[in-house]
Amino acid sequence: MYSGSSDGEGHDTSQRKIPSPSSMLNGNPGQLGSVTDLGCSLWFVLAPQRNADVSTYLIVEKLETKRILLDIFKEKQQKSAEAGTIPSFYKKKPEEGSISQRVQRLAKYRFLKKQSDLLLNTDDLDAMWVCLRENCVIDDATGAEKMNYEDFCHIASVCTEQIGPKCRRFFSPSNFMKFEKDESGRIAILPFYLYVMRTVSLTQARIDMSELDEDSDGFLQPHEMETYIQGLIPNLAQLRDIPDAFKQMYCHIAAHKFSFFCDPHRRGKACIKKVLLSNCLQELMELHQESEEEVTDTEQAENWFSLTSAQRICDMFLALDKDMSGTLSKQELREYADGTLTEIFIERVFDEHVRRGKSGGGNAREMDFDNFLDFVLALENKDTPEGLTYLFHCLDLNGRGYLTTADIHSLFRDVHQKWIEGGNYELCIEDVRDEIWDMVKPADPLRITLADLLACKQGGTVASMLIDVRGFWAHDNRENLLQEEEEPEEE
Repeated sequence: MYSGSSDGEGHDTSQRKIPSPSSMLNGNPGQLGSVTDLGCSLWFVLAPQRNADVSTYLIVEKLETKRILLDIFKEKQQKSAEAGTIPSFYKKKPEEGSISQRVQRLAKYRFLKKQSDLLLNTDDLDAMWVCLRENCVIDDATGAEKMNYEDFCHIASVCTEQIGPKCRRFFSPSNFMKFEKDESGRIAILPFYLYVMRTVSLTQARIDMSELDEDSDGFLQPHEMETYIQGLIPNLAQLRDIPDAFKQMYCHIAAHKFSFFCDPHRRGKACIKKVLLSNCLQELMELHQESEEEVTDTEQAENWFSLTSAQRICDMFLALDKDMSGTLSKQELREYADGTLTEIFIERVFDEHVRRGKSGGGNAREMDFDNFLDFVLALENKDTPEGLTYLFHCLDLNGRGYLTTADIHSLFRDVHQKWIEGGNYELCIEDVRDEIWDMVKPADPLRITLADLLACKQGGTVASMLIDVRGFWAHDNRENLLQEEEEPEEE
């Protein structure tokens, strides 16, 4: 207990009691007074601390606001700078013989050599095949050689011991799941081995093409593609006997198909990745195997890369070139395919795909050998997007990006004339036009676009009907032709 004391003015405060909070809030008389008096009293008591806290808060808030506004300003400034500048799309190549070029080539050489060392060679592939056959099981029902996942892991260990760690990447769980499995969860060893061989072959092809890529941009120019094909000739069984005098011309013809399908925008170079995934490379590699059975000239001609096909193209061009000028005029090209192509189509081919001669003038425009190769590739591959795109530019008479009923009528008029001259029955052009519309089923009922021709899966047939009387005859007699094809199978 505290003893009595005074408040400094001589008043006794020993008996004064501290009022309760409720009494202060209720403002009972005889105590500290009303709530207003309490607030004033507390303000003076707590003013120094309150002022310090408020000042700190204001400073923090001001700094935070400044930071946010600064971030917004920087973001707007960056967008403004990006909008006012053109992005860089060209990087100057190092000069020939410079240090930077030598360093680049050395780094490229070391990288490709390292990737080549990681590949399986022929002996490694043979050893893997032996290991697969020795550790697989025979399916009682089909007699196929198969392996389950346990066998798969065991074979991986054996191959790693015999061949080395570079074969380990083929025995991953994800690779096992890629193949079709039977009821017991087993996969056949032959598809797996073919997968390994194809992976090694494509990787080696990628390395070989990258070595020929002089500027290391991932694209091959036509002369680089020709060099690659020339390097393959000794390893292709069906091309070993190619005459030396014809070898350069063959490489040019073969490389042009890669340019036609892998460089659709005609930029003068083909993407290596696209070349590896194209059907062209697969068709070229078919010449790797020696044919045990006798193959007719017709079957050999179906493969563009066969020696028979290359000779056929050259003979065809020389036969059309009557004046031996090395180029084809419109009159000379009309004799192609025994003159079954229409006049308007030949005119459109020269308008769209043949450049004018250096001497100037419309009469100086003639088709060189490269244009002729594009022409033949388009006609022989009408069902492909690249071939159909080539032909659609010719069919689009007004360059509007679509065909109308008037365009169909104009295109088929020449076909109808050749049809009648050939002694066939009378045709109604309107009926053919309506049949084409039913075949295509365009999204817009008043016009046919290239997308419509590609989507209907009959674009090649429609193009043949409009440019070649023989193509229309084949469509008109499709049922008889189909029956003739099925009869030998029944016999």
